[in-house]
Amino acid sequence: MELASRELGLATRQDAPALATMSRDYIERGLGWRWRVPAIENLIASPDTVVLCARLPATHGKDIVGFGIMQYALEEAHLILLAVRPRMRRCGLAREMLAWLEKTADVAGIKKIELEVRERNVGARKFYRKQGYKSRSSIPRYYDGIETAVRMAKKLR
Repeated sequence: MELASRELGLATRQDAPALATMSRDYIERGLGWRWRVPAIENLIASPDTVVLCARLPATHGKDIVGFGIMQYALEEAHLILLAVRPRMRRCGLAREMLAWLEKTADVAGIKKIELEVRERNVGARKFYRKQGYKSRSSIPRYYDGIETAVRMAKKLR
């Protein structure tokens, strides 16, 4: 799918069930389901968080095909979740959403973005490295006391 065939915009409360399901199915698979509908609704309502959705145009029913959630502090931001539906992977959507979130963070005066990714998710780690993120540390049992996370960061300024 080409770039022009999708739209990026802020999530609404009505999007929370779809985002929670995507988190469960694509991010939290094999772990406890942390990012349920109420948690996503709280992030959407938070003034310190940006929840971005990628949708197919109206002719396709405005299906949500990807999303990203970034939480802001004074000078740092934390990428909480980033997911793309399998049928839309490998077409630049994750890169496009991440660039949008990074630009928003830069405009907000953020100096650094951090994230965690499963250590065994080699593809995601490679993706983030290509986007300029560097591995900072390894956190054993970060995910539900089961899986190790790799903390990655990117300096914006």
